[in-house]
Order: sequence, then structure tokens, then C-alpha cells
Amino acid sequence: MLYPVLFNNLLNDFIDAPVARYTDNTPAVNVLEDDKQYTMQVAVPGIEKEFCRVAVNQDGDLEMAIENKLEHKETDKAEEKREHYLRREFAYGNYQQTYSLPDDVDRDHITAKVENGILTIALPKLEAEEKAEVKRNIKIE
Repeated sequence: MLYPVLFNNLLNDFIDAPVARYTDNTPAVNVLEDDKQYTMQVAVPGIEKEFCRVAVNQDGDLEMAIENKLEHKETDKAEEKREHYLRREFAYGNYQQTYSLPDDVDRDHITAKVENGILTIALPKLEAEEKAEVKRNIKIE
């Protein structure tokens, strides 16, 4: 029967409407929350720390960019090894995304690290009496 499938598709489209559609090179993202912080976990298998950029822009939004240098690696043409793939599913494109942050994020103390193929971004929460200053650029090391 087609009705349940059609209903589920329409319901999913309605619920997911504000969410950007994913492409092949969109990494998987987990977002956790506890009393002290939000934590984003981004799947970046095979990507080095140097190719991940995380910053807070002048609007107070979190900007994340992941550049995959593997496909752009310069090699000596005489020694270049051509590989013949029977199937290739690894996404080698670059990725960039801007995330709106909740008002209770302490933008001055955001940290990021890459470990075991996961980019982890810690977004500490402000204390109740603190106010977020969002109109500035902040580079996150």
C-alpha cells in the first residue's frame, strides 16, 4: 500500500524542511548537550587537523570548513601511481557550513580538536548572569 509510504515521506519533508539537504561530502554530525556545554562531533575520517577550520564570525555564528587535501596532493608525474577503482564511495570534496549558535554559548572559550577521525567542537555554556557578545570574529585554534 502506497499511502503509509507517501504519508511518511510528506511528514519527513515537513519535519526536515528547515534542515539543509545532505550531499555526498556532507560529514555526519552529532550534537550532545549537558549542563556545562554543547559538544559537536563531526566525522572527518582521514582528515588532518590542519585541514579543519573552526571560527566564530562577526554575526556570532560558528563557521566550519573541512578541506580534503588528499585529492590535491602534488606528486611527481613520473612516479605517479594510477589506481583503478572498481567502486569508489569516499567523498573527497571540500565542505563548509555555518551553524547558528544558541545564545547561551560562551563564544570566547570554544575549543576544537581532531582525534581518531572525529572533529570535536566544545561549546561551553555561559553562566546565567553572563551575556554573550556576538559581534566579533574569533578564530578557534
